[in-house]
Amino acid sequence: MSYDLAVWEGKRPANDEIAGDVYEALMELMDQDGDTPPTSRISTYVAAVLERWPDFDEADDSAGAAWSVSPEASGPIVYFCMAYSKAEEVSEFAADLAHERGLVCYDPQMECLRP
Repeated sequence: MSYDLAVWEGKRPANDEIAGDVYEALMELMDQDGDTPPTSRISTYVAAVLERWPDFDEADDSAGAAWSVSPEASGPIVYFCMAYSKAEEVSEFAADLAHERGLVCYDPQMECLRP
């Protein structure tokens, strides 16, 4: 079981409904152009998150890893699948860091913007 977040570059949508539409469009683009390298802002953001919680392939204790699968970044978006046991702590950090860096953070389970 995982808890997922999407973080992207762009203007913060006015509300959750618009954010959901942007999220769907970006995920569709990611599915079509999955080989597109992430933008420099997304790469830097992902590196900062992974500095705090290494990718499960690099973690010493995979049972205590933050990720259920490696984060996927393409173009202006990154999609995180967090281990449910770490979701509260990791998602709070990821959302706060996104906000600090002027990125948009969206929770697809709750269909809402964070923070």
